[in-house]
Amino acid sequence: MPFLGKNRPEVFCGELTGTLKHRPEGLRLKYTVNGNSLKMYDKEAQVLRVETTINRPRDFRVYRPTLDDPNRGLKWQELRYGVADLYRRAEVSHRANARYLEALASVTGRTPLHQEALGVCQAMIVEHHRYRALNPWSLEDGKFLEFINRGEFKLHGLRNRDLRVLFFAPTKDKKLQRRQAAAITRRIALLRAHRLLRKAGATHRYHLTKRGQRIVTALLAARNADVDALTKMAA
Repeated sequence: MPFLGKNRPEVFCGELTGTLKHRPEGLRLKYTVNGNSLKMYDKEAQVLRVETTINRPRDFRVYRPTLDDPNRGLKWQELRYGVADLYRRAEVSHRANARYLEALASVTGRTPLHQEALGVCQAMIVEHHRYRALNPWSLEDGKFLEFINRGEFKLHGLRNRDLRVLFFAPTKDKKLQRRQAAAITRRIALLRAHRLLRKAGATHRYHLTKRGQRIVTALLAARNADVDALTKMAA
């Protein structure tokens, strides 16, 4: 859902479908959210193709002048169906495809987990500042990794305030809010030092890096793995 513009799935009210079809030329996996779709084709097991189709552009936004007063300035508005916003539709579709493929790539690979996690599970020095190792098995670090990997942050990124709401209980104490914000800032700096998060330009939003997507997915899978199943595999 976040790939198709719904960054808050928990409050979504609309039609959501998913279908898998077997065709002579291969498989087609299709996700549809309010008429907009993200499809993946397996062409005769040789070519993997991803495609985004926007039939209801109003679910997306474009930065343009208002129709009432074109000289008033630019602001984010609903995406239009005509050719005037065609460039933005192409941009949104391209980004949706790219993020979907990146997410898909994060669950593939044959590198042993201990090799992937070696860098983040030990302390490091960045610009003369020491950053501690991550401990994905601990309650706080594990919970924080789960939060940054949530689906609603895939499209627009995450902010300090987003994580603060998830990590701490609500409070109206201004002093406590500042302390909570500072604690989240330190954790974001830690993940940036380990190259798991990157800042989105001159904004206050952050995205998982390609490396971060792969490592965080692997660590969370190991963290939530069934012990009995693992021991049977090892045996």
